[in-house]
Amino acid sequence: MATWNSRGLRGSELEEMINLTNETYRKKDLALIQKIPTPIKPITIDKESRHITLAYFDQKSTVDYIGVVQGIPVCFDAKECAKDVFPIQNIHEHQVLFMQDFEDQGGIAFLLIHFTSAGRYMYLPFKDLAVFWNRAKLGRKKHFQLSEIDDGYEIFRKGLTLNYLEGIQKDLLSRDGYEDPA
Repeated sequence: MATWNSRGLRGSELEEMINLTNETYRKKDLALIQKIPTPIKPITIDKESRHITLAYFDQKSTVDYIGVVQGIPVCFDAKECAKDVFPIQNIHEHQVLFMQDFEDQGGIAFLLIHFTSAGRYMYLPFKDLAVFWNRAKLGRKKHFQLSEIDDGYEIFRKGLTLNYLEGIQKDLLSRDGYEDPA
């Protein structure tokens, strides 16, 4: 059973940037996105500092973030990858199933991936994730490469924020039957 601190602070910088971005979007009335905490069961608590020192994941989480952008439901997970190759095993089946169900209900699901070695942030639409996922399930490549993601989905950093709304807009425009209201 995995403990809550088994992965250290991996991804914490990315999540902090996303949290700041979400707050900026909220203040500008562009979106309301919430971080979904992973439920944990505390096992050991330091009596002096009252901090949890050991805990186990209580249940499977779905995605990291969920909310609404201009009336459109969105959910996404934030991932970090040290190389230009992203292992499919870093995404759990229950997450893919949740994202599929979310899309089936008319929402938009995606991953925000920070490829740290390349210094690039990428928006991966669920439809592309599903292709990579299914390819792995068929016994083919168990990963995908940064080069397999459309460069048009690169998200650029502006100070401490990531403008992922551009990725959502591109994702929407790529869908059949969607017309840009602008």
